[in-house]
Amino acid sequence: MLTWAVIFLIIAIIAGFFGFRGVSGTATNIAKVLFFIFIILFLIYLITGYANHY
Repeated sequence: MLTWAVIFLIIAIIAGFFGFRGVSGTATNIAKVLFFIFIILFLIYLITGYANHY
């Protein structure tokens, strides 16, 4: 999921560079949402100790 956030962030930077403000804003918002979802899931897994069950 973090990979997708980085991909959308790169799309937003490239779109902003070329002047596509609508695409840039949308891609930035998607990247932010995915990043925060990743952080929340990471914290949940860290607190519950799910990663140690392997």
